[in-house]
Amino acid sequence: MKQTLLVYNTLTRQKERFEPLHSPNVGMYVCGPTVYGDPHLGHARPAITFDVLFRYLKHLGYKVRYVRNITDVGHLEHDADEGDDKIEKKARLEQLEPMEIAQHYTNRYHQAMEALNVLPPSIEPHATGHIIEQEQLVSEILENGFAYESNGSIYFDIEAYNKRYKYGILSGRSLENIKDESRALAGVGEKKSQADFALWKKAQPEHIMRWPSPWSEGFPGWHCECTAMGRKYLGKKFDIHGGGMDLVFPHHECEIAQAVASQGEQMVKYWMHNNMITINGQKMGKSLGNFITLEQFFTGQHDSLSQPFTPMTIRFFILSAHYRSTVDFSDEALVASQKGLEKLLNGIADLERIQPSDHCDPETERTVKALRQRCYDAMNDDLATQLVIAALFEACTTVNKLVDHKASICPECLDELRSVMHLFAFDILGLRNDHGANNDQREEAFGKVVDMVLNLRAKAKANKDWATSDQIRDALAEAGFEVKDTKDGAVWKLNK
Repeated sequence: MKQTLLVYNTLTRQKERFEPLHSPNVGMYVCGPTVYGDPHLGHARPAITFDVLFRYLKHLGYKVRYVRNITDVGHLEHDADEGDDKIEKKARLEQLEPMEIAQHYTNRYHQAMEALNVLPPSIEPHATGHIIEQEQLVSEILENGFAYESNGSIYFDIEAYNKRYKYGILSGRSLENIKDESRALAGVGEKKSQADFALWKKAQPEHIMRWPSPWSEGFPGWHCECTAMGRKYLGKKFDIHGGGMDLVFPHHECEIAQAVASQGEQMVKYWMHNNMITINGQKMGKSLGNFITLEQFFTGQHDSLSQPFTPMTIRFFILSAHYRSTVDFSDEALVASQKGLEKLLNGIADLERIQPSDHCDPETERTVKALRQRCYDAMNDDLATQLVIAALFEACTTVNKLVDHKASICPECLDELRSVMHLFAFDILGLRNDHGANNDQREEAFGKVVDMVLNLRAKAKANKDWATSDQIRDALAEAGFEVKDTKDGAVWKLNK
């Protein structure tokens, strides 16, 4: 059955039917990290959100070119186009080359994404590798009359742009509001208006990262890279541009203005944004100093954490809420996510223990036959991953009944149940068993020992030696093994 996907378009402020410009090809650009520090939970959310979209679009049969950039130059400390380049500042503090900093934290980001089971993008362009394309973009905007030179720097002329087009269509802000907000910012000296933003900055003598240009030796403004690289790899018009909601203004608003000013029309059909992760209601981020790195989550080395949390617990935590809703972090929420993930993975593992019957009981048949479309309906409604998880949890309840012989299932329905749960949990939501092959080997070894011990217990029970039987069961429980007596004999699982 052909699926109809609806996505929320920030530009139109409504859900829209997803119809690619050049089906079956889909072009998707997502803003990646500025690589000057270890990745944190705030980086994980957009990566996981758009990873799920990437996976789902491919599942639906689209050929997706997914571009996610690395910002390794031009991201200054202040929105007024003043202050240090974040990477260069870090390099000075650590007495390293800026590219050493960028490479180190790019590697760290990749390691974290691999741990989170985030698929690599089709193309991962770096801002420093596309200086020529950014200079070309700036030249086009200048030639079209929407930018001006000032002391070797080039600024986007928002007043001139707003006379012909409208600045603020993505964020819903008026030019007057933007001017009022920007008056408090420093560094207006060489700009016509406080709201204008840098396309090219002349480098000060102490600035290390600099390139020749027709205007000065300098570096591109932060907003240029995504417009230039998106156009290079996806064309002048492409389908999806994604990122965190904090990028709507000014970054994505400026991207729209740059594209329209250079080529006369917008580049992007669907703008998609994930919401923020907060701590006590405040956005989590490096600039606020309240972030927890992914490495700290994985090791448990942070005062806010009671224990280490696996990468899949973090992924499950993020997917348990809709991507456009705010998620407030707490240790308790992660502990609950850990339990929820274990429930789901145990349910899927238990599928292999179920013996089919000649027929299904009516309730099982209804549940199984409705499950696939329930999951599709949730995904098609703007990636409602939390509803997919809810449907899979209900399926786990059915699995438990089947394991306990409180329900029956035919071979066809059992195959369907396995297929749907594996498809949506692993292929689309991107969950996996964190322990991988090592865990499989360990459980196989444990299994042989536990099965042998349970055989001894069965003999004790047959001999009505209840004390020995209970002693074996209690000893296994103390070692972390849960033993359950069924009509087919004792079954066990290792509580991780």
